[in-house]
Amino acid sequence: MDKLKLRASIQAARAAIPDGARHAASTQIRESLLDQPWVQMAGLVACYWSTGAEPATHGLVLALWKHGATVILPVLRDDNDLDWAVYDGPDTLAPGRFGIMEPIDTRRGVDAVRTAALVIVPALAVDRSTGVRLGRGGGSYDRALARVGPNVPTVALLHEGELLDGVPAEPHDLPVRYAATPEGIFRTGTAGPA
Repeated sequence: MDKLKLRASIQAARAAIPDGARHAASTQIRESLLDQPWVQMAGLVACYWSTGAEPATHGLVLALWKHGATVILPVLRDDNDLDWAVYDGPDTLAPGRFGIMEPIDTRRGVDAVRTAALVIVPALAVDRSTGVRLGRGGGSYDRALARVGPNVPTVALLHEGELLDGVPAEPHDLPVRYAATPEGIFRTGTAGPA
Protein backbone atom coordinates (compact mmCIF):
# COMPACT_ATOMS: atom_id res chain seq x y z
CA MET A 1 0.00 0.00 0.00
CA ASP A 2 1.35 3.44 -0.83
CA LYS A 3 1.67 6.28 1.67
CA LEU A 4 -1.40 8.20 0.51
CA LYS A 5 -3.70 5.18 0.77
CA LEU A 6 -2.26 4.14 4.12
CA ARG A 7 -2.62 7.68 5.50
CA ALA A 8 -6.24 7.86 4.35
CA SER A 9 -7.02 4.43 5.80
CA ILE A 10 -5.50 5.23 9.21
CA GLN A 11 -7.09 8.68 9.39
CA ALA A 12 -10.50 7.16 8.64
CA ALA A 13 -9.98 4.50 11.32
CA ARG A 14 -8.92 7.15 13.83
CA ALA A 15 -11.97 9.28 13.07
CA ALA A 16 -14.17 6.26 13.89
CA ILE A 17 -12.71 5.77 17.38
CA PRO A 18 -15.31 6.86 19.96
CA ASP A 19 -14.23 9.74 22.21
CA GLY A 20 -14.34 7.58 25.35
CA ALA A 21 -12.11 4.92 23.80
CA ARG A 22 -9.70 7.57 22.49
CA HIS A 23 -9.46 9.12 25.96
CA ALA A 24 -8.87 5.73 27.63
CA ALA A 25 -6.18 4.85 25.09
CA SER A 26 -4.41 8.18 25.59
CA THR A 27 -4.48 7.68 29.36
CA GLN A 28 -2.93 4.20 28.97
CA ILE A 29 -0.19 5.57 26.74
CA ARG A 30 0.55 8.42 29.17
CA GLU A 31 0.74 6.12 32.20
CA SER A 32 2.96 3.59 30.38
CA LEU A 33 5.36 6.33 29.36
CA LEU A 34 5.46 7.91 32.81
CA ASP A 35 6.38 4.49 34.29
CA GLN A 36 9.57 4.30 32.21
CA PRO A 37 12.79 5.28 34.03
CA TRP A 38 14.17 6.87 30.84
CA VAL A 39 11.10 9.11 30.74
CA GLN A 40 11.26 9.93 34.46
CA MET A 41 14.93 10.92 34.19
CA ALA A 42 14.59 13.11 31.10
CA GLY A 43 15.21 16.69 32.16
CA LEU A 44 14.37 18.21 28.76
CA VAL A 45 11.59 16.63 26.72
CA ALA A 46 10.58 17.59 23.19
CA CYS A 47 6.91 16.72 22.71
CA TYR A 48 3.95 18.04 20.70
CA TRP A 49 0.44 19.33 21.40
CA SER A 50 -1.93 16.78 19.86
CA THR A 51 -4.82 17.67 17.60
CA GLY A 52 -7.87 15.89 16.24
CA ALA A 53 -7.89 12.10 16.54
CA GLU A 54 -4.21 11.77 17.50
CA PRO A 55 -3.45 10.06 20.81
CA ALA A 56 -3.87 12.98 23.22
CA THR A 57 -0.69 14.50 24.63
CA HIS A 58 -2.20 17.29 26.72
CA GLY A 59 -2.19 15.24 29.94
CA LEU A 60 1.27 13.86 29.17
CA VAL A 61 2.75 17.33 28.61
CA LEU A 62 1.16 18.60 31.83
CA ALA A 63 2.37 15.56 33.83
CA LEU A 64 5.94 15.86 32.54
CA TRP A 65 5.95 19.57 33.36
CA LYS A 66 4.49 19.01 36.85
CA HIS A 67 7.13 16.35 37.54
CA GLY A 68 9.87 18.91 36.87
CA ALA A 69 10.82 18.25 33.24
CA THR A 70 11.35 21.18 30.92
CA VAL A 71 9.03 20.50 27.98
CA ILE A 72 9.57 22.11 24.61
CA LEU A 73 6.82 22.07 22.00
CA PRO A 74 7.12 22.74 18.29
CA VAL A 75 6.31 26.00 16.57
CA LEU A 76 5.65 25.46 12.87
CA ARG A 77 7.72 27.83 10.75
CA ASP A 78 6.73 29.18 7.33
CA ASP A 79 9.14 26.69 5.67
CA ASN A 80 7.41 23.81 7.59
CA ASP A 81 10.49 23.22 9.74
CA LEU A 82 9.98 23.13 13.50
CA ASP A 83 11.18 25.81 15.86
CA TRP A 84 10.80 25.03 19.58
CA ALA A 85 9.58 26.95 22.63
CA VAL A 86 9.20 26.08 26.32
CA TYR A 87 5.81 25.02 27.67
CA ASP A 88 5.17 26.72 31.01
CA GLY A 89 1.66 25.59 31.82
CA PRO A 90 -1.69 25.51 30.01
CA ASP A 91 -2.02 29.30 30.01
CA THR A 92 1.17 29.72 27.95
CA LEU A 93 -0.25 28.37 24.67
CA ALA A 94 -1.86 30.20 21.75
CA PRO A 95 -3.10 29.06 18.34
CA GLY A 96 -0.38 28.99 15.68
CA ARG A 97 -0.50 28.09 12.01
CA PHE A 98 -3.41 25.81 11.20
CA GLY A 99 -4.84 26.49 14.68
CA ILE A 100 -2.41 24.14 16.44
CA MET A 101 -1.58 25.32 19.96
CA GLU A 102 1.99 26.55 20.41
CA PRO A 103 3.92 28.02 23.34
CA ILE A 104 4.09 31.79 23.47
CA ASP A 105 7.60 31.64 24.98
CA THR A 106 10.73 32.82 23.16
CA ARG A 107 11.59 30.67 20.17
CA ARG A 108 14.66 28.51 20.82
CA GLY A 109 15.51 27.68 17.19
CA VAL A 110 15.30 24.52 15.10
CA ASP A 111 18.37 23.06 16.82
CA ALA A 112 16.83 23.18 20.32
CA VAL A 113 15.64 19.60 19.81
CA ARG A 114 19.32 18.53 19.80
CA THR A 115 19.46 19.15 23.57
CA ALA A 116 16.40 17.03 24.43
CA ALA A 117 16.89 13.87 26.48
CA LEU A 118 13.60 12.45 25.12
CA VAL A 119 11.75 13.22 21.89
CA ILE A 120 8.06 12.33 21.48
CA VAL A 121 6.61 12.69 17.98
CA PRO A 122 3.28 12.14 16.27
CA ALA A 123 2.79 9.37 13.71
CA LEU A 124 0.01 7.65 11.83
CA ALA A 125 1.90 4.36 11.83
CA VAL A 126 5.31 2.89 12.67
CA ASP A 127 7.05 -0.06 11.07
CA ARG A 128 7.65 -2.62 13.82
CA SER A 129 10.95 -3.87 12.40
CA THR A 130 12.56 -0.67 11.10
CA GLY A 131 10.99 2.05 13.25
CA VAL A 132 10.14 4.13 10.17
CA ARG A 133 7.18 6.34 10.97
CA LEU A 134 4.43 7.45 8.67
CA GLY A 135 3.65 11.11 9.28
CA ARG A 136 1.20 13.44 7.62
CA GLY A 137 3.51 14.15 4.71
CA GLY A 138 4.98 17.57 5.47
CA GLY A 139 8.41 16.31 6.53
CA SER A 140 8.55 18.57 9.60
CA TYR A 141 9.25 15.79 12.08
CA ASP A 142 11.71 14.00 9.80
CA ARG A 143 13.76 17.22 9.78
CA ALA A 144 13.52 17.40 13.58
CA LEU A 145 14.46 13.72 14.02
CA ALA A 146 17.53 14.28 11.82
CA ARG A 147 18.83 16.66 14.51
CA VAL A 148 18.38 14.20 17.40
CA GLY A 149 21.40 12.30 18.71
CA PRO A 150 21.62 8.53 18.09
CA ASN A 151 21.26 7.58 21.77
CA VAL A 152 18.25 9.78 22.55
CA PRO A 153 14.98 7.86 22.97
CA THR A 154 12.55 8.84 20.21
CA VAL A 155 8.95 7.73 20.67
CA ALA A 156 5.93 7.83 18.36
CA LEU A 157 2.46 7.71 19.92
CA LEU A 158 -0.01 5.40 18.19
CA HIS A 159 -3.49 4.00 18.52
CA GLU A 160 -4.03 0.25 18.65
CA GLY A 161 -3.32 -1.41 15.30
CA GLU A 162 -0.96 1.30 14.02
CA LEU A 163 2.30 -0.56 14.79
CA LEU A 164 2.61 -2.38 11.47
CA ASP A 165 4.69 -5.03 9.75
CA GLY A 166 5.67 -2.75 6.91
CA VAL A 167 5.35 0.99 6.31
CA PRO A 168 6.22 2.52 2.93
CA ALA A 169 9.45 4.49 3.26
CA GLU A 170 11.52 6.96 1.30
CA PRO A 171 15.17 7.89 1.91
CA HIS A 172 14.25 10.99 3.98
CA ASP A 173 11.98 9.01 6.35
CA LEU A 174 13.66 8.58 9.71
CA PRO A 175 12.97 5.89 12.30
CA VAL A 176 11.93 6.17 15.92
CA ARG A 177 13.31 3.86 18.60
CA TYR A 178 9.98 3.25 20.36
CA ALA A 179 6.28 3.10 19.61
CA ALA A 180 3.90 3.79 22.51
CA THR A 181 0.45 2.25 22.10
CA PRO A 182 -2.40 1.49 24.50
CA GLU A 183 -0.98 -2.06 24.70
CA GLY A 184 2.42 -0.86 25.90
CA ILE A 185 5.74 0.51 24.71
CA PHE A 186 7.58 -1.37 21.99
CA ARG A 187 11.18 -1.00 20.95
CA THR A 188 11.28 -1.03 17.18
CA GLY A 189 13.42 -3.72 15.61
CA THR A 190 12.48 -6.24 18.33
CA ALA A 191 9.64 -8.71 18.72
CA GLY A 192 8.12 -7.46 21.94
CA PRO A 193 7.65 -4.78 24.57
CA ALA A 194 10.43 -2.40 25.54
